[in-house]
Amino acid sequence: MGGTMIAESVEHRVQWPVPPQDGYSVDDLFTLPDLPPHTELIDGSLIFVSPQRNFHALMLYVLEHGLRTTAPDEFRVRREMTVVLDKRNAPEPDVSVVWAEADAGLDQTRFQAKDVRLAIEVVSSDSESRDRTTKPQKYSAAGIPSFWRVERDGDNGRPVVHVYELDPLTMTYVHMGVHRERIKVDKPYPIDVDLTAVDKL
Repeated sequence: MGGTMIAESVEHRVQWPVPPQDGYSVDDLFTLPDLPPHTELIDGSLIFVSPQRNFHALMLYVLEHGLRTTAPDEFRVRREMTVVLDKRNAPEPDVSVVWAEADAGLDQTRFQAKDVRLAIEVVSSDSESRDRTTKPQKYSAAGIPSFWRVERDGDNGRPVVHVYELDPLTMTYVHMGVHRERIKVDKPYPIDVDLTAVDKL
């Protein structure tokens, strides 16, 4: 007894938001429905974040925990919170150190650039250009005093932290050093983080 199998193609329709002629604004970022979690706004364009790798997740834990350990009362450490730089730019640093007085409670969704003392980006393969060039330029232009870029060492895969401080005359970042096994700095407050802790998680 024979029969014929008919394969029916199922068409999946995804409706992507159509950007306005001049691009999106910060208001759009917070009012458009059904945006994926951790969507960023860069130069009026929506940036969707790819699923993160284990290295990224573990580094966020190590950095957040390490920063909290020595944070004075006037600072707060926040993970993956939007920072409004201007009308067309609202990135989401992986970790931020902000003034405690800027903490508006459990329903808060964003901080202003003036509230941020340190922005940290852990580089992923899909975000290399943004994390190395675009975001640091925008963070410095917005006056954020300190920036860290975290990458994996090409030889052994261990974390490498590049530390930058703002030059207030040029409003650009100056490279202050590279840290591998431990990062010990005094801005925005005395910080001592054991980067090898990522191996123990």
